[in-house]
Amino acid sequence: MKLNNISPFHFARSSADQIRSLTSSLDLYVQKRLWLKIVLSMILGMLTGFLLGPDFKIISIESSINIGNYLALPGQIFLGLIQLVVIPLVFASIILGIVGSDSIEKLKTMGSRITIYFVSSTIVSILIGFSVALLLKPGQWIDRSILTLDKVSDNTNPGLQFGVENIVSQLLPQNLVQVLADGEMLQVVLLAIFLGIALMSLRNEEAKPLVSLLNTFQKLSMVIIGWSMKLAPIAVFGLSAQLFLKLGIGAVYSLAGYILSVLLGLLILFFFYLILVKTLTKVPILKFISSIKELQLLAFSTSSSASVMPLSIETAEKKLNVKPSVSQFIIPLGTTINMDGTALYQGVATIFLAQVFQVELSIGQMFLVIGTATLSSIGAPGTPGVGMAILASILSGVGIPSSGIFLILGVDRLLDMTRTVLNVTGDITAALIINQYSKE
Repeated sequence: MKLNNISPFHFARSSADQIRSLTSSLDLYVQKRLWLKIVLSMILGMLTGFLLGPDFKIISIESSINIGNYLALPGQIFLGLIQLVVIPLVFASIILGIVGSDSIEKLKTMGSRITIYFVSSTIVSILIGFSVALLLKPGQWIDRSILTLDKVSDNTNPGLQFGVENIVSQLLPQNLVQVLADGEMLQVVLLAIFLGIALMSLRNEEAKPLVSLLNTFQKLSMVIIGWSMKLAPIAVFGLSAQLFLKLGIGAVYSLAGYILSVLLGLLILFFFYLILVKTLTKVPILKFISSIKELQLLAFSTSSSASVMPLSIETAEKKLNVKPSVSQFIIPLGTTINMDGTALYQGVATIFLAQVFQVELSIGQMFLVIGTATLSSIGAPGTPGVGMAILASILSGVGIPSSGIFLILGVDRLLDMTRTVLNVTGDITAALIINQYSKE
């Protein structure tokens, strides 16, 4: 074949056509996979944050903070849209899940089973955190010469108290409108449970108008969720860039042992979930992992299990065939009281700070941490940063200076993202297990 008679423009057009074809194929591939968009956005956001952050000093610190705020604006809009509908969606979903149950007896059985599961999984998570931290001893990796925590007050924010006595005193809601307006998630859940059970006692014609209204609220919320999901990749890019603009490589390096301990513990917890799925359900492990990957990535980027709760319900029902009566009851409930990733992190952080400050914890104090972390997690909102407030109450209970929180505060958002992934994975696992046993 002679090439001399072929115009060079032919090759240019051919190459351009191939590139356009490849680009179209790739674009179609990406459009069908939200998780891929999120991964690419996250990587680009991290790189942007590191390049414009304090390590490379391309721009001033003030300019980098301002740029980070602008980049995070789509993320704030995204979170705002989600949080706008979280309360009505939780409220409607739990009531509809209860009403959709076959009987009060089956509801009682499901409630008792999920309570046992949530408490057990939380305790297992804390024990995993303890074990990893005691094995790796991350507190001994810290250069004690950099500790200047004595100048920081031990007083924590009084507005962020999650002690047992505070939870018990505020369990029962006294004002329906006030509860919904304040967004106290535990009270919303309890109120929804009471109303759902009461609604089951009414005749069908009496309950039908309210059930229809709640269905409309639920569908309306999902429409708004659908709009917000179109912003997800841009939101992930901006939130990731803002995080790493503030963080810098130095903060990550200085706390490498602590970060490694938390990540290893969370990985072990994830394998624990896979074992539960394998042994207690009929869902193949690969299908489980494939079904939840988008949910995990979005949870990682938003650091909020409450924000991704609608996607959790959709994932459970459409991809894992969980009955709506189970998913719409278990997942909103789990978002409020089941925080295994947070519990594990608190176990690692407690042992880490005890090692840093050379505080010897007795077996009794460790049991106290387990009990406090389990009970304090109940009712804590599924929003970014709440784990730090819970940790403060745990540290003060076992004699560890709460000022140690400021040592790990710099990398908390990064770890908050990772533990949120396990929080939502735990909710999906719980829904799968209860769904399997409800079938049986």
